[in-house]
Amino acid sequence: MLIASWIFGVSFAACLYVYAGYPALLLLLARLRPRPVRRASVQPTLSVVIPAFNEQDVIREKIEATFANGYPVERLEVIVASDGSTDDTNEIVRRLEGERVRLLALPRSGKVAALNAAASVARGEILVFTDADVSLDPGALSRLVSNFADPAVGGVTGRKAQGADAGGGAIGRGEGLYTRFDEWQKRLESLIGSTISAHGALHGIRRELYRPVADGSGADDMAISMRVVLQERRLVYEPDAVARVETPAGARAEFRRKVRVANQAMRALAGIGPALWTSGFYSLELISHKLLRYVVPVFLMAMLVTNALLALDGRTAWQLMLRLQLAFYGAAALGLLLDGRGRSRFRRLLTVPCYFCTVNAAALVALLSLIVGRRAGTWTPGGGFHGAGATARARYAVTPLSVEKVS
Repeated sequence: MLIASWIFGVSFAACLYVYAGYPALLLLLARLRPRPVRRASVQPTLSVVIPAFNEQDVIREKIEATFANGYPVERLEVIVASDGSTDDTNEIVRRLEGERVRLLALPRSGKVAALNAAASVARGEILVFTDADVSLDPGALSRLVSNFADPAVGGVTGRKAQGADAGGGAIGRGEGLYTRFDEWQKRLESLIGSTISAHGALHGIRRELYRPVADGSGADDMAISMRVVLQERRLVYEPDAVARVETPAGARAEFRRKVRVANQAMRALAGIGPALWTSGFYSLELISHKLLRYVVPVFLMAMLVTNALLALDGRTAWQLMLRLQLAFYGAAALGLLLDGRGRSRFRRLLTVPCYFCTVNAAALVALLSLIVGRRAGTWTPGGGFHGAGATARARYAVTPLSVEKVS
């Protein structure tokens, strides 16, 4: 029983560190040694890279919205890296091509290859990456770029937010809570020095810091942005540069997405090799914020199994702990069962256990898939621009002349 209690204690401590200890450490360091970013209204030339695969329903609106975002048009170019699109995506972009809009009609090779190709021909001082089905709040580009006034800054990530049509199910609510917690940690990491990585919805780096990514199965946003920090430049978080993403489509779809994301993220971490362990405080951030978080389900299973063994000796404390664990997992199962069946305060109380277990179950599946060598399938983004073109035009007040006037 001594070994079982030791395993339980280590597993419990690891989970506590991931969700409480590490955030507390960030909060302490942010108070003791903050490193504010020097922001200013600067206007470097931008190359906005939009990877696309069969995005005919949204690509025109995305391009027009980019030019209508408020950044000086004469300092902006848009590169659509079409990864073997088989619909009308290429033809739509060709009709808009000119000095400010460029199409790369590429063979189907994956998102990473498309980004590498776009970066190799970009002319802007700053490369900005954003997905076709992501909508940017007005002024997001200018707010993102303002951080590059600080010469120590090599990369900037915006804030990912759910669209205005966010659903009210347990998965949608849980995603919102998790996103806010994760963005809060990124804000603290950025204040200390560098946040761990960017996300594909909206991020930018200095063009000279872009390093082609070799492994197409890893998370492209992580692979690109982590290498900024490894080149001894800061990667900072800009909460006012908002990118709105689509609401999770439901528990099953969200579970599959999280398995894919976790698999790709772990491959991206492995892709930087020894730097994962030898990069000082940045290594601590990567291990604490990413790597350990994906290993949490292993710790949770160890806690449950060892707790069950320890409860056999009849001690009240171990039996109480086991009941609490079983009650938590039962609440998660009930929340998943009732998800989407109306709204009530009781169902909202089940949001945290339901989402927590969904996320960690997905991480476990991703970890197992990584062990057996399975890679995420070919990149196939979901269509949709929060209600397609009409919504995009209404949100940004885009007119059909936006692109033609600057091409």
